[in-house]
Amino acid sequence: MTGFRISEKTQWLALGQPFVLESGEPLAGVEVAYRTWGQLSAAGDNAVIVCHALTGSADADDWWGDLFGAGKTLDPEKQFIVCANVLGGCYGTTGPASPAPDGRPWGARFPRVTVRDQVRLQMLLADHLGIRAIRFVIGGSMGGLQALEWAALDPQRVGAVVSIAATGRHSAWCAAWSEAQRLALAADPKFRNGHYDPADPPHGGLAAARAVAMVTYRSPASLAVRFGRASGRQVFAGQAHAPEEFAVRNWLRHHGQALTRRFDANSYLCLLEAMDTHDLGRNRGVYENALTQIGQPVLVGSVITDALYVPGDQQNLAFLLPRGELFEIDSEHGHDGFLIDAANYEVRVRRFVDRLPAGAGSCGPTEKPVAEQPLTSAAGLKFAW
Repeated sequence: MTGFRISEKTQWLALGQPFVLESGEPLAGVEVAYRTWGQLSAAGDNAVIVCHALTGSADADDWWGDLFGAGKTLDPEKQFIVCANVLGGCYGTTGPASPAPDGRPWGARFPRVTVRDQVRLQMLLADHLGIRAIRFVIGGSMGGLQALEWAALDPQRVGAVVSIAATGRHSAWCAAWSEAQRLALAADPKFRNGHYDPADPPHGGLAAARAVAMVTYRSPASLAVRFGRASGRQVFAGQAHAPEEFAVRNWLRHHGQALTRRFDANSYLCLLEAMDTHDLGRNRGVYENALTQIGQPVLVGSVITDALYVPGDQQNLAFLLPRGELFEIDSEHGHDGFLIDAANYEVRVRRFVDRLPAGAGSCGPTEKPVAEQPLTSAAGLKFAW
């Protein structure tokens, strides 16, 4: 449990034994914070898994509300919808802000985790909930990375995947932007290599890191239309932080400061690294060959103005997946279009979901990752969003 705001509808699963990470390191006392909507069928075969982005939470109906509702992609009247806060996060699931076995926050001592670790933990949650078949897994950005990993790790249960504004492995471009955020955070004297006082965290560095990220989440056209060369007073009136400065500067400062009130700096770094190290081909052979082993239908959504997970990433992904299907999201907002314009593409996703055969997903938990070679040390992993 952390000190950040968590919905009163959140539930928890406490693991009864240490969770062994991909690195081989055991992590004791792991808890998973999650939300559910709808009811699991008697056969346990109507589940849908929703995966959140970098600073998201299990409250999928808040940040992806346009996909929720009767007759929509995420329909609690028909589906049992589950969304869990990821391992390494700070909204209830064990992460750097959680207490370590010695009673102090893990902080910089928290072990390195991967997207694969995060999905393996979610699989244990699915086992606990009695889920025998997952109709589809859906996620955007970091959630899209998880959704694809779900297909590779749990092919017996996962019937299909919807991955939006994501890819099968982080590119050098994505890793470069991640490093810029790390450098911004580390420049704050309060950061102290991650060993900061929880009562006096590096707010300046985290705000700067978030400002870097926000530039990658939007497009030049989006910022031009919204702000142009207008002043803070012209756009934000009395709410402007610096009325005489450019409105876009006010916007960046606002988002940076807002994140410091709701997120932990070490969690931010932990999740960045999980994304940067993500590669569906790791321990599965050549990346392209690993993609060909994903046999489920996969709908790949691409925001045409995305400057972070660029459209070429999704085009390549859809081409290599045996049953990949690409659709474009016509949004001027850049990467964040996967959230901002969800109402505009919900019908397209719903058409894909409605075409899935009844009972998509198979019968019961898989005992081990499919097509994986034995796990090796994480010493060779690199550092993400």
